[in-house]
Amino acid sequence: MSAVAYTAGAVHDGTALRRGVALVVEGPVVRGLAAAGELPEDCALVETGVAIIAPGYVDLQVNGGGGVMLNDGPSPERLRVMARAHAACGTTSILPTLITAAPDTTEQAIAAVETAIPGVIGLHLEGPHLDPAKAGAHSPGLIRAMGEDDLARLLAVRGRLKVTLAPDSVSLGQVERLAADGVLVSLGHAACTYEQARDYAAAGARCVTHLFNAMSQMESRAPGLAGAALACGELSAGLICDGVHVHPETMRLAARGKQGPGRLFLVSDAMACAGSEIASFTLDRREILRRDGRLTLADGTLAGADLVMAQAVQNAVRLMGLSVEEAIAMATGVPAALVEAEVGRLRPKAPADFIALDESLNVQRVWQAGSEL
Repeated sequence: MSAVAYTAGAVHDGTALRRGVALVVEGPVVRGLAAAGELPEDCALVETGVAIIAPGYVDLQVNGGGGVMLNDGPSPERLRVMARAHAACGTTSILPTLITAAPDTTEQAIAAVETAIPGVIGLHLEGPHLDPAKAGAHSPGLIRAMGEDDLARLLAVRGRLKVTLAPDSVSLGQVERLAADGVLVSLGHAACTYEQARDYAAAGARCVTHLFNAMSQMESRAPGLAGAALACGELSAGLICDGVHVHPETMRLAARGKQGPGRLFLVSDAMACAGSEIASFTLDRREILRRDGRLTLADGTLAGADLVMAQAVQNAVRLMGLSVEEAIAMATGVPAALVEAEVGRLRPKAPADFIALDESLNVQRVWQAGSEL
């Protein structure tokens, strides 16, 4: 199988921008990055003419897309619709996200994700083990404390799993067992104290879900979960960068104040409307309205985001003042490393999932497993 070298103004490898190199792909995998004089002899050359070649975006919070929601009935077919819709927008790897649901729906989602589907790299269960005081658009009647049967169900999952939970509904011991089993535990929809969040990070939680949204906020004498997300180096945090969920200045302050090694990363929190023109849809028999870049319940409660990762990256540059290099990393290498996936970085033997971006970071072309979509 002969190799193909793709050139652009620069190549972002998932960590940094590289100039003067081409992306070399062989079949469905990356062979590496190479300067002009180092290309394989049998290599075909494709001059894309774009500003940047980058890894396909990696989104760890995708509730829906292509007109469908995962909660409407988890199935491999529904996952394929979602994955295709996001891939067309430049997001070649997603964690389909099930919003608080009954146990049988959770089991359906777990079973559906176990089917090999291009672009689906695992599952994100956002609930039901949350704090009712921070339910947001989640159905309060379905929120419950984690029992031993719930824990056993999660520990039996085969494959990559992220679970959003709240200290109010889950014990430290349960978090320790989940973390020891390789589950990515993320704190969210929680009114917990800073001290509680710090204790749960020590027990194995490594992430915070949609920073600043549906959580205890920073106050003068109580930093809350939002403060813990920034102060605790063990924690990384997803950020919905749409200018609606979080004020731009708050996002800029968060970017400057985040303590490492944990990192901020971008998520879409996308709903059914992603990659479609629909004006409304339902979640647990409640209508979600799409208006002026917002998705809300009838009472105005935000219900996910009218956003895809390509827009989030553009917003990170425009609203947060981040460099193009940093913004792309927050949508590729950073989330990929958090879930220990091979995607999101253009390095030898990684999946050849990559995108071509113009100078305004608009997605011009998309490749998945080495084939252009």
